Amino acid sequence: MTDTFWIAGTVLILVALAFVLYPVFFHKPRARLEADLRNQNLLAYRTRLKELENERDAGILDEDSYRQLKEELAGAMLDDVPEDAEVEPRVPGRRSAMVVALLALIVLPVGTYYGYERWGSLDQVEQFIAMQEMGDAQGDQVARMVELAEQLRLRLEESPENPDGWAMLGQTYMRIEQYGKAAEAYQRLAEVMAEDTNASAVALGLAAQATYFGSEGEMTPAVREAIAAARALNPDEVNALGLMGISAFGDQNYQQAIEYWQRILDVAPDHPQIAAIRGGIEEAYRRLGQTPPEQTGAEPQQPTGPGVSLRVSLDDGLKRDIDNEAVLFIFARPAGASGGAPVAVAKLTAGDLPSEIRLDDRYAMSPDSAISGQDDVVVVARVSRSGSVNPQPGDWEGRVEASVLPASEVEQPVELVINQELTN
Repeated sequence: MTDTFWIAGTVLILVALAFVLYPVFFHKPRARLEADLRNQNLLAYRTRLKELENERDAGILDEDSYRQLKEELAGAMLDDVPEDAEVEPRVPGRRSAMVVALLALIVLPVGTYYGYERWGSLDQVEQFIAMQEMGDAQGDQVARMVELAEQLRLRLEESPENPDGWAMLGQTYMRIEQYGKAAEAYQRLAEVMAEDTNASAVALGLAAQATYFGSEGEMTPAVREAIAAARALNPDEVNALGLMGISAFGDQNYQQAIEYWQRILDVAPDHPQIAAIRGGIEEAYRRLGQTPPEQTGAEPQQPTGPGVSLRVSLDDGLKRDIDNEAVLFIFARPAGASGGAPVAVAKLTAGDLPSEIRLDDRYAMSPDSAISGQDDVVVVARVSRSGSVNPQPGDWEGRVEASVLPASEVEQPVELVINQELTN
């Protein structure tokens, strides 16, 4: 990009100099033009005089006619050269003009280069180009996205005062599931937006979300620290509230989950995932065995969106070996993905099995990563002996691939049987 810019700039400078230098080097002085004209007239006079002599010698003209035409030709020759014509003195300046032009040829490119280095914004132009290419490459392979993200990161390191660039970099790292780098990008965004408390809090909330995804849904100390930083600037930062609600729900602290999610409804009634948040609140009330209260201003509940209906069960041979209080995690990931954040997560206990559940956007971990945006998913149900979301030897799991369908198209739930012990 830099080489292309300077090549184009050099070409434009040379074109501009051509308009200045051409008259200096190729312009003919007036005296020279007049001399050329007199030489042409003299040549014409001599040619015509020769013709008259030939015509006289050939007998075409008699002596009187020849003499008369010769006098007329001489008179015409004198008319072309005025009697009062004077030789104009040569005006000095051509040499000085050439010196000025040559100086311009040297000073203009050098001055342009150092001037742009001092006051130009090529770094911002390069950042914009990289951001634009990243936006155009969303449908390309992950390798291309990784390359463009690295280019943008380098541009931002050189000129970090670009909040749009850091925001796009964070979003890109989230898409390619490089959550650690996404968290760093959002942290830098928070620093750039430090004067805007609310914007900085949102950036820290997104950093917490990226860290949470990187931990595969585990509320690690790093996640809690990021949440605390966001809420220190804005106690009602919605990304942080959403994570705390998910964590509380996963810990079966349904009342606290309701309080966090309800706060989102109060402070951000136009949240893009408002329906999913309300669905989560209703599910938390159901788990408590309570009827959800009527929500002021709430819209009528729409039919459940796209998702996967499941019937999860334990293999008959395992029922006596697994404690009813053991934690059961159910994850849905995009089909073909080797890892990364799930698009839906549910947490039950082994004692709840067999159980039917529909994974839809109510179980999304993020508005940007929801099951409704997938065509097919791989669903994993894992009984964790340690209670950790990360797989451990001795855990039992089952998995199945299923299509994401609207509720109206589901005839029978997909059977998911937990029957495989993890050994490493």
